Amino acid sequence: MTDVKAIAVSSKIKMGAGQPLTLIAGPCVIESERHVHFLARAIQDIVGDFVFKASFDKANRSSVSSYRGPGLKEGLRILQGVRDAGFPVLTDIHEPAQAALAADAVDILQIPAFLCRQTDLLVEAGRTGRIVNIKKGQFVSPQDIRNAAEKVASTGNQKIVITERGTTFGYNNLVVDMRGLAIMRDFGWPVMFDATHSVQLPGASGNASGGQPQFIAPLSRAAVAAGVDAVFLEVHEAPERALSDGANALRLDLLGPLWAKLKRIHEVAGA
Repeated sequence: MTDVKAIAVSSKIKMGAGQPLTLIAGPCVIESERHVHFLARAIQDIVGDFVFKASFDKANRSSVSSYRGPGLKEGLRILQGVRDAGFPVLTDIHEPAQAALAADAVDILQIPAFLCRQTDLLVEAGRTGRIVNIKKGQFVSPQDIRNAAEKVASTGNQKIVITERGTTFGYNNLVVDMRGLAIMRDFGWPVMFDATHSVQLPGASGNASGGQPQFIAPLSRAAVAAGVDAVFLEVHEAPERALSDGANALRLDLLGPLWAKLKRIHEVAGA
């Protein structure tokens, strides 16, 4: 696979060719200030340095009655607190006007899969100078997501990451084409594998998505062997109680063994 220029996420974490495997992990959505700090510390105790992930608003929930999060102002305040505690932070943005505000509080701006073609959103994210993680839409080919990345790059910002999160396969199902990881990495930007959203069953529970978390480990092992630079895992200490995406989240107590295996595979694949 083509080497890609490493991107510095923090003083301790670089993502890209020749770097250790990067972990992005955390709950789907901010459930409370106490909860995000608990999970950030718990994940750090298990894996060491990582990037904490949580959303301040889940704007694309299946049902209008589903929990969305604390919202922009309160959510960014909470995430700034996590960052002040020493954790690099990633969060989603959904509208161009959110980009600059979120950039003041976090290290990585994430473009949700459903919004990966939205030019104004991509350009505003790029203009902040922050790292921009573009999640490849379930409806977009690996070749075509380059167009989204180039919208960000048009601002002069080359700090771009592209994330695979599965492709629509009929109704309520996703499939991962491992060829796409190599295709996307040849663009020259780091590639991340979202192992937990790739096992999601979109809308399969009627007013919520289902999931097959038993496939998180085998898919993530395969992706790391294929040469990705980072792995994205939504993690929760009790997925059955999670306020969003619990059906496809990784249980916290399974993180340690999985991460140890992924790091070993990455070392072998890199060699």
